[in-house]
Amino acid sequence: MAENLVPGVMQLMDGMKMIWDMGAGNRESVSGVDTAWLRMDRRTNLMMIVGVLMFEERMDYERMRKVIEERFLHFDRFKQRVVKIGPTHYWEDAKHFALEDHFQTIALPGKAGKVELENLVSDLTSTPLDTSRPLWNFHLVENYNGGSALIARIHHCYADGISLIRVLLSMTDGTPRPTLKKRYRAAHLDDSDHDDADYMTRLYRPVASAVNKAMKTYWEVVEGAVDIAKKPSKLVKYSNHGLGMAGDLARVLTMPNDPKTSFKGKLTSRKRCVWADPLSLSEVKHVGKALGCTINDVLVSCVTGALRGYLIEQGQHVDGLEIRATVPVNMRPEHKMDELGNYFGLVFLSLPIGIDNPFERLYEIQKRMGELKNSYEAVLALGLLAVCGMAPNVVEQTALGLLTAKATAVMTNVPGPKEPIYLAGNKVRDCMFWVPQSGDIGMGISILSYNEHIQFGLVTDANLVPDPEAIMGRFKGEFDKLLFSTLMEPWDEPFDPKKVERDIEWISTQFSEQIAQVETL
Repeated sequence: MAENLVPGVMQLMDGMKMIWDMGAGNRESVSGVDTAWLRMDRRTNLMMIVGVLMFEERMDYERMRKVIEERFLHFDRFKQRVVKIGPTHYWEDAKHFALEDHFQTIALPGKAGKVELENLVSDLTSTPLDTSRPLWNFHLVENYNGGSALIARIHHCYADGISLIRVLLSMTDGTPRPTLKKRYRAAHLDDSDHDDADYMTRLYRPVASAVNKAMKTYWEVVEGAVDIAKKPSKLVKYSNHGLGMAGDLARVLTMPNDPKTSFKGKLTSRKRCVWADPLSLSEVKHVGKALGCTINDVLVSCVTGALRGYLIEQGQHVDGLEIRATVPVNMRPEHKMDELGNYFGLVFLSLPIGIDNPFERLYEIQKRMGELKNSYEAVLALGLLAVCGMAPNVVEQTALGLLTAKATAVMTNVPGPKEPIYLAGNKVRDCMFWVPQSGDIGMGISILSYNEHIQFGLVTDANLVPDPEAIMGRFKGEFDKLLFSTLMEPWDEPFDPKKVERDIEWISTQFSEQIAQVETL
């Protein structure tokens, strides 16, 4: 089924692109996938990737401006805006481009601390970019927590998260006084800490690292290395993939919509962005190793537990409840690693909110992660985005509505620099980013490692979750449950989740009895 559609779809896309490019002068047409992300913009869900870098000292405006000019604007694309001619979108050089239109300073009110910065990030995340100009903006916060902060907003149509993070990190250095100009490939992005063999640690690795056979097949077809239309016999080589894709497509299309919870409902134009206190990467790694799980198994389990706790607090019935998160999967081929643009698909990860015991929940997540390893969902999603971007907008919006109804959140996990980095000579103390949500999805969960710590970020719709800090505050507690219970177990015996469950119940009972005795005194 799927393999028979590929040659026709690809020929149609090539033909449409060739026709639409005629008469466009020096303009360059926006790719089908990038067009799809451009047209996903809604007032209730803006397609911006938002990030913040926090510095120990005050940032010098002129020095920061010079870095942007030399390193960020090294990519000519960021001096281009999007225009629509007929049915097609094009990149064209922005007339009278001025950096001052995209780089401003701002001061925080009051204590100028974390709460004030979160409020500013929330305001900017809720504010559309100026479509008459290139779709990006930097704000230098001059007075954050005794130092400074830099907030970046970049539209998703320019590139996917991994590419934009590489761009931003290519602006930084490993020392306060660099001796050479930074190149894009020299960015500090490093996933060597995430060496466990699970699915999510591969989200932002090259195509050869994750579900490589399916992705290799896709890119051979897309890049024209295999002309199936001219040589139908080649289909035999890919028949197994075609059957797998058809099965996964049927499964996705027949998924029921996600249940109604406090996280899903009518959206507004107001977003709330927060981040949690970081976890020690070393502790997370040790807990994962002791429990026979990966880093990401542990982190996703903590996220799931935090969401469960919040729903219970809101009076939600959670027994047996499951909600889905869409998870981006990198499909960028090796020869496009240094390019902008969007090269990722999506998979649906079902979060077992209804499981109370943290260890049972952890191992269920581990199981589900394993099942996704052989999924073709990411391949299908990227292909669907490419086709939707070339089709009329009504087709894309219909498909978007059908798919986003099946999920409650978007969740990303990005391995960042292992060591401290410097921007314009200023040490980056912390960093965070927030992933955009599409369609009717109202929650985005971001996980980022930096300098031996794990950062959690959360963006919610203010109508659904006006107090996302109540979720963020639960992340560390969920990890502590795993950490302390693991430390209680004997090191010379195999780990027994049931025994840990009994230990947790015993501790809870003892604690409750002691509280009762105190209250009677």
